[in-house]
Amino acid sequence: MEAYIIAMLVFAGFYALMALGLNVIWGLAGMVNLGLVGFFGLGAYATALLTKNLAWPMPLGWAAGALVAAAAGALMAVIVARLRGDYLAIVTLGFAEVIRLVASNEVWLTNGTDGISGIPGPWRGEVSPQTFNLIFLALVWSAVGVVFVLLARASHSPFGRVLRAIREDEDVAAVAGKPVLWFKVRAFALGAAVVGFSGALYAHYNAYIAPDGFAPLLTIYIVLALTAGGVGSMRGAVVGALLVVLLLEGTRFIAQEIPGVSPVQKAALRESIIALSLILLLRFRPQGLIPERTRTRSSP
Repeated sequence: MEAYIIAMLVFAGFYALMALGLNVIWGLAGMVNLGLVGFFGLGAYATALLTKNLAWPMPLGWAAGALVAAAAGALMAVIVARLRGDYLAIVTLGFAEVIRLVASNEVWLTNGTDGISGIPGPWRGEVSPQTFNLIFLALVWSAVGVVFVLLARASHSPFGRVLRAIREDEDVAAVAGKPVLWFKVRAFALGAAVVGFSGALYAHYNAYIAPDGFAPLLTIYIVLALTAGGVGSMRGAVVGALLVVLLLEGTRFIAQEIPGVSPVQKAALRESIIALSLILLLRFRPQGLIPERTRTRSSP
């Protein structure tokens, strides 16, 4: 049970990193992004190929995963610069599916649907599995802490204030002399880099990646996490990620304790509990558990 809890906390860290990255793109800049799992997969495949095939050190692999995802994010921002709302969501969702299909079919590069196994992990094989999980737990949440501090400072910097202005009305921001496209590209690249970094860490923790592991459902979980925690709030992104993991895994045990129902009914009941919990949360806390707070200068 202890190993299970540690593993779930590690995955909560991955979710928290992805939610922080999404918060930059959607929470601050107002750009809907349903292609998170695509950037997550790019980061995972980049570090897996470099560290396993070319024997790169793992820190360089993590950095490469973040940079590859950032480059893809910047390119995506340029392509979708004129799109808003539903159109932007559809294009980003399509991007994630393209990444998954390429990973499935380009066998020479990604090994296709068989995936890539044997990805190295820090001290894997030198320590016990439980110790490895504890090491990775500390590593992931240290990364969450560093990313949280950096993005929180960026959100209250002039860069963050411009992103909020673009989110509210990009035409007004443009009239004020701000290069809207340039700020969108930077926001998309920064958020995608954080998501790609999360994917790189995931690859080294799981030791195996395959296209099936990067399904669109993962993006939905992160969107729910940020929505529940508070769109625009860095603290809300982390809290929302923990809440989603708690709901996903906690309801598994609740459903098992209910007698007289079949396994299929238990699965349906579990999904119903998760959905009802999120509906009630958004009904009574539409702004999220930790709403966004903006710093304003008091009047003299």
